[in-house]
Amino acid sequence: MRIDVAVTGGEAELRSLHDWLRRDPGARHGARVELVQAEPSPGQMGVLTDVLQLITDNAWSAASFALALSTWRQTRPHGQRITVRRGDLTVDIDSGGDEELRRLIDALERPAAPEPEREPEPDRQGGGEGR
Repeated sequence: MRIDVAVTGGEAELRSLHDWLRRDPGARHGARVELVQAEPSPGQMGVLTDVLQLITDNAWSAASFALALSTWRQTRPHGQRITVRRGDLTVDIDSGGDEELRRLIDALERPAAPEPEREPEPDRQGGGEGR
């Protein structure tokens, strides 16, 4: 499962969260945590910001991850908004309260929607025109 995490406050805040998660054994158990450039949204021309990306396996714990996010947020001088995306699911953490954490855990533990099947691309070898 791939999870993207964005934080208000700029690159320094994102790097701080990245370091926090890498030092938290519960949050990183079963997950690879990396800083990556975000994919542009449909209609955007390019990358706007960096995000943290987690690639998780079956041993990963959504609850440990949510607790690590909340704890990190409490250490920040200004309450940073954290946006967590998994596929088409998005959860914003504004206060870090219990209800937000429950929503995040529920969203992350919910089975992912299957990827839509892609139609095969048409053959673009000229099709014999003009012969």
